[in-house]
Order: sequence, then structure tokens, then C-alpha cells
Amino acid sequence: MYKKTILLALVVIGSLLTTHGFAQDPAVSQAVEKLRKLMIDPDKAGLEALAADGLSYGHSNGKIETKKEFVEALVSGESDFKTIDLTDQTVTVVDNTAMVRHKLSAETNNQGKPGQTKLSVLLVWIKQNNTWKLLARQAVKI
Repeated sequence: MYKKTILLALVVIGSLLTTHGFAQDPAVSQAVEKLRKLMIDPDKAGLEALAADGLSYGHSNGKIETKKEFVEALVSGESDFKTIDLTDQTVTVVDNTAMVRHKLSAETNNQGKPGQTKLSVLLVWIKQNNTWKLLARQAVKI
């Protein structure tokens, strides 16, 4: 009987952690999709609204951009995505923080030079005023 009680308690605790501590929030995936679209067709106001003020945006070459630099690079065309495909995406939400991992394949035209890139990306989102904001991004080439 004691073992059954312990087992039941573990199942209940595990269920609570899964549904409350690590719940899925469709709004996170929607924010990721909005970011993908804005990176292809940049809009300064849209990008600024989606990014947290303290954004740290890490590129696969080691370059780190602030929110201002990230937005300017996309709006100016310095960083120019023609297509972006995301695969193997996972989303983990803990309280007001979400971690998103995915593979990114893209056609680019950075500084007028056509190219292709394949990356593994980690995005960190925070919920501020009931809105998911991109706080950090790091990519590595694959």
C-alpha cells in the first residue's frame, strides 16, 4: 500500500509540473512565426514590438547585436532573408520564460550576396504584459 501511495504521489507531482511548470503556450509558437515573417519582410515597428529592450541577438559567426542593432540590420537590408524554413521546433515554457529550439534553413542576400544558411537556434522569450518578447537568441552553424 505504501508503494502505491508513493507512486501515485509521484504521478500527481509529475502531472502538475508538466501542466503548470512546463506548459505549452501556443502564443509562443505564434510569436516565433511572427518573428520568422518579420525577418523575411522587416517592419521596424513590428520588430521593435516583438523584441525585449534587453535583447541579446547572437549570430552563428559570434556577432552579438542589441535590439537596436538587430532591428537596423534587418530594416536596412544588411541582414536580408529571402526565405526561412523552421523544422524540429520544441517549445518549453517555465513560468514567464520560454525556450524555443529549432533548425533554420534560409536563403539570404546579405549585402547583395546570395547565400544559404543552416543553423541550430535557441530563442529565449519572456512574457511581459501578457505578450511574449524575444529576450535572447543564439545560433550555431550545422
